Amino acid sequence: MTLSTSPETRAARALQVAQRVHAIEPFRVMEMVKAAGEMKRSGIDVISMSVGEPDFTAPDIVAHAAMDAIKAGSTQYTDSLGLRELREAIAGHYAAVHALDIDPRRIVVTAGASAGLLLACAALVADGDEVLMPDPCYPCNRHFVSAFGGKPVLVPASSEDRYQLSAAHVDGNWSERTRGVLVASPSNPTGTSMTPAQLRDMLGAVRARGGFAIIDEIYQGLSYDHQPVSALALDPDVITVNSFSKYFSMTGWRLGWLVVPDSLVPTFEKLAQNLFICAPTVAQQAALACFTPEALAIYEERRREFQRRRDYLVPALRARGFQVPVMPDGAFYVYADITALPHRDSADSTAFAWSVLRDAHVAIVPGDDFGFAAPRRHVRFSYATRLERIEEALARLGRLLPG
Repeated sequence: MTLSTSPETRAARALQVAQRVHAIEPFRVMEMVKAAGEMKRSGIDVISMSVGEPDFTAPDIVAHAAMDAIKAGSTQYTDSLGLRELREAIAGHYAAVHALDIDPRRIVVTAGASAGLLLACAALVADGDEVLMPDPCYPCNRHFVSAFGGKPVLVPASSEDRYQLSAAHVDGNWSERTRGVLVASPSNPTGTSMTPAQLRDMLGAVRARGGFAIIDEIYQGLSYDHQPVSALALDPDVITVNSFSKYFSMTGWRLGWLVVPDSLVPTFEKLAQNLFICAPTVAQQAALACFTPEALAIYEERRREFQRRRDYLVPALRARGFQVPVMPDGAFYVYADITALPHRDSADSTAFAWSVLRDAHVAIVPGDDFGFAAPRRHVRFSYATRLERIEEALARLGRLLPG
């Protein structure tokens, strides 16, 4: 027998989503990406400087390692903490790059950095807990906190702070409900890193209050003007998040890792077992090849290419009236102030970004997604595209912004 119901009855029975969902805002940049995609499908040549994804993909040696794993049948579940060989390889990478002795036991391989951040928030954030982070910051970071009932507290950070959370920010915004901080260095959307002194002082301020520190280091391999310093070198009790997506060019492989204090390994293992079982096995097998001399040479050449693009883009933007007060030293982003531009939409970054897409056929990202302090003043450029395309994009902007 088929049961039928009226539209009114069906509406009354509509499932109610959890209240936490209302605290998570849409990812507005995706609307820009969709519009750019529709323009491309209609035959318009759109230059994408919006998405934070390397235009490089995994080197052949990594792809072949994945195919070899599939052919060998090495595709079953791994330990929830990850392949032992991969955790050892990651520990070896810390020794080679940072001169850090990290016990592989402390490394948790995850299904991308996003899964790592979810695990960290699941372990540390309780209902009503406040977590400090800088404004601007990657929007999903605050949503990870909200997903576990926490309250992200965005602290306005200026160019004088390198758009990063400082010890003074921690001192001035820590409340009785604050439990810790979540920061990224280098940062999305600004491409700026914390200086070692800034990072040390901020971690000291958190430690003095007994709080936790989650440090997103997924762009650290893409550092240009200095040798990067991991937060693990300054405080062994921090939780760091890293990824094979950016430096290692494996975005769709969904593979990342955490380094956690030894005392928290059982907690993270229990959560990983229940929430994810394990990270993708084939991706883990392939990632072993990332640490071979052949692959590392390719990654370093790509890092130099990203720096070459940055060194062209920032002066070119400044010459066209964009304000970039801090040279981005990592990742592949430029966070630019548009308020001095000779354009009708220079007071509204969303309207400006849509105008640039419509009139110049260049896709960039308005500041709306990244915070609340000054989003209408800023747009983000991604230079994860070929230099020739970046040059053409700047030419088009030059025609849109005469002067």
